[in-house]
Amino acid sequence: QVQLVESGGGLVQPGGSLTLSCAASGFTFSRHAMSWYRQAPGKERELVAFITNGSSRRDYADSVKGRFTVSRDNAKNTMYLQMNSLKVEDTAIYYCQVRVINNYWGQGTQVTVSS
Repeated sequence: QVQLVESGGGLVQPGGSLTLSCAASGFTFSRHAMSWYRQAPGKERELVAFITNGSSRRDYADSVKGRFTVSRDNAKNTMYLQMNSLKVEDTAIYYCQVRVINNYWGQGTQVTVSS
């Protein structure tokens, strides 16, 4: 079965950096585009970053362009989100997502940006 496991979240000060990982299993990782979403308290889940299966295309929400970088290692079945210059408003639970006929989500990892 499809499994997605996020890791790397934590507490960081404004201006700091974090790298999230999403370990995937149960499907052919190299054949599927992947996405990062986030959900802040009281807000709807929003798309943060998207990467095609071969990494030829990467899209970002306007709010994170220039600060976040999505990447993947198909040999390791893992997707990453490098987050720099973090802001308080980046505080959220971050989820990875894949569509393999149906949509699948990980359990999420909490990112808290606070001084």
